[in-house]
Amino acid sequence: MDYVLITGATSGIGYALAEIFYQKGHSLILVGRSLEKLRQTKVQLTKREGMDINEIDLKRKERETSQEIILICQDLSQQEAAQKVYTQVKSQGLKVQILINNAGAGYVGAFVEEDERMILEHMVLNMTSLTLLTRYFAEEMKKLGEGKILNVASTGAYHPGSYTAVYYATKAYVLSLSEALYAELKPVGIHVASLCPGATKTNFAKAAGRADASIAMSAEEVAAKAYKGLMKNKRVIIPGIKNWLWIKVPRKIVMPFIEKYQKNLMHKNVK
Repeated sequence: MDYVLITGATSGIGYALAEIFYQKGHSLILVGRSLEKLRQTKVQLTKREGMDINEIDLKRKERETSQEIILICQDLSQQEAAQKVYTQVKSQGLKVQILINNAGAGYVGAFVEEDERMILEHMVLNMTSLTLLTRYFAEEMKKLGEGKILNVASTGAYHPGSYTAVYYATKAYVLSLSEALYAELKPVGIHVASLCPGATKTNFAKAAGRADASIAMSAEEVAAKAYKGLMKNKRVIIPGIKNWLWIKVPRKIVMPFIEKYQKNLMHKNVK
């Protein structure tokens, strides 16, 4: 049985992607830092409304023979987390056909006032864990001669972002790494894609200390574009025409706007 492994799978884009892949008949390995949220996610993915008890039981039995949802509780902002996830997958003899590195975090604020520990955790989460998970599972995919990897970057990867400097920098790393691996791994049957969403209505904004942007896309819209692009073997997936146009604007024009925008968001109360 082949699996789709999704990190950051309990909310936002990660959950929306899990829904799509599960509905398409894939078995899932969901990675998150809260076991309770992982269990809730599994229930949400498997529940069926509008059926009587017999129908639900029948569907459950059919699904149990064809699909599974494996839960791995792991905080990917910690050192050696990627190794622990990989070890758990290998110990259960699971074959990952598609890897989606979705987990990520950022914070809006003045760089010199940011907590050192938080900076390091964000760098480990956004770069180190993503890189190592890509490395471990790409090696397995190479042996099989096939596989897909989707690394979630951001439109922020294209422009430096004052007052969210570390986040933008880590996403630039993700995009650069993924585009390089697209060319490197294509000859061995592995497709690597970068997803670069713009503002998205998820828990990310609140966790980053700011409000959602008025132009934010829904996580479901972004996930649908991501799935379609990945299946079509696109190198970079940029959901929405506004986001595509945004990355084409020269840096010297964009950077002052980003600085003003992020600085204003920094001072807004998040409800």
